[in-house]
Amino acid sequence: MPTGASRPWAAQRDALMRSQVLEVLTRKLEARSALSIADRGILLGLPITVRRYEARKDIIPEGRHNDQCCIVIEGLLCRYKVIKDGGRQILSLHMPGDIPDLQSIHIDVMDHTVGTISAATVGFIPHSAIKQALQHSRELSRAFWLEVLIETSILRGWTASIGKRSAPARIAHFLCEYITRMRSIGLSDGMTCVMPLTQTEIGDALGLSTVHINKKLRELRRAKLVELRAGQLRVLNWRELSDRADFDPNYLHLPLLKK
Repeated sequence: MPTGASRPWAAQRDALMRSQVLEVLTRKLEARSALSIADRGILLGLPITVRRYEARKDIIPEGRHNDQCCIVIEGLLCRYKVIKDGGRQILSLHMPGDIPDLQSIHIDVMDHTVGTISAATVGFIPHSAIKQALQHSRELSRAFWLEVLIETSILRGWTASIGKRSAPARIAHFLCEYITRMRSIGLSDGMTCVMPLTQTEIGDALGLSTVHINKKLRELRRAKLVELRAGQLRVLNWRELSDRADFDPNYLHLPLLKK
């Protein structure tokens, strides 16, 4: 049982974690929007609850009323839907700083599930607090709206890839996007990064069977373009991989790539 002396330390630790989470959110929004000192103060004053999850656990199930938004602090999350026969389609991936369910502010019931890919730490902010913050600042309202628009742009990129790219190009495009997004948040040098997705999960994101993913990844390895093993992605030839993928990162709207 915790002692009286340990409780203040736990409270201080939790307060520090909440502060760090809100700082991550603030930096994410400031990367694309000009926020004032007052705007920063509003963000850093938001109430937040931090929770930790194991890998492959549902955080917000489809069909549930949601009264808070989640922010990815550590780890990798996804949004997905399961159809009647049990097949799953991964709709998006979410990395530290992302808010996977921002649209839930204006939607009563979740029409998809948000879950973890890897072990993850997630912060939750009540809708009521976010709405109040947005009412106080036009620039904050614009910044949050911009996040939704960019998320929609990425969804359009995925739709075009699944609809029109060949399987090898689809996989190459997925890998290019993943490592580019990881680089933009400082979790990759542009050539290597952690990638906890299984081949089945990559297939669920790309509309391909696990057998097909395995076969095409072997082809990319034999061509000395990428290595994907033990949860690590390594790009061996970026130019050739991005050429095969016809990868243009503009749809990601990443500030790092505009400099």
